[in-house]
Amino acid sequence: MNSASTQPRTDYTTPSSPSKSGGWRRYLSSVLIIVGTLILSYVASQYYGMYREQKELEQEWAKQQNVQPHKPGNAPVREEGLIRVSIPKINLDAIVLDGTGRKQLKNGPGRVIGTALPGEPGNAVITAHRDTFFRHIYELNKGDSIMVQRNGETLRFEVTGKKIVEPDDLSVLKQSDDSRLTLITCYPIYYIGPAPQRLVVFSKLAEDKKAAASGASEAVR
Repeated sequence: MNSASTQPRTDYTTPSSPSKSGGWRRYLSSVLIIVGTLILSYVASQYYGMYREQKELEQEWAKQQNVQPHKPGNAPVREEGLIRVSIPKINLDAIVLDGTGRKQLKNGPGRVIGTALPGEPGNAVITAHRDTFFRHIYELNKGDSIMVQRNGETLRFEVTGKKIVEPDDLSVLKQSDDSRLTLITCYPIYYIGPAPQRLVVFSKLAEDKKAAASGASEAVR
């Protein structure tokens, strides 16, 4: 037998396998980094757009608070202006938009069209995303204050309770003879994906409904 034939055969293809595997891993890591960067950039742009829109709305809201001087024989002229909602307990201060479409809720809380205006008889219903403006409304408890500023007035609503409901539960939109304010957001708050339920916070206009102009303005800013 030829001695050369007794030598173990060397498989020169073996070293190439780890190299190919390592290449795919590096490629996958790069792709994941790029995708993650794009997602973070998108989220950051959305938050920046929301912040910018709120700042513009604040400027418009401030202009609307200037009531035209009262002239003898004429009542002060006021337009139906923007609504500002502030909740000191959870450090919330936002301008509310009319409507609950994608555009409105992207830039701020939205008032459900057809419900009352805050401070007027009926139930004013305001909704917002659970990962932006209404992230912490689950912390509200009975007796907590919700401040609403509109047309130069500051009104105080007092939380009366909260509950979890199904998305098709329209009873939370029911109108009333007195002045109420209802806040709604998706629930659970930290649910991944479309949340299956809704968190509803109920409140009513407090007996001391018109907060003192001097102290209330400072408290909600």
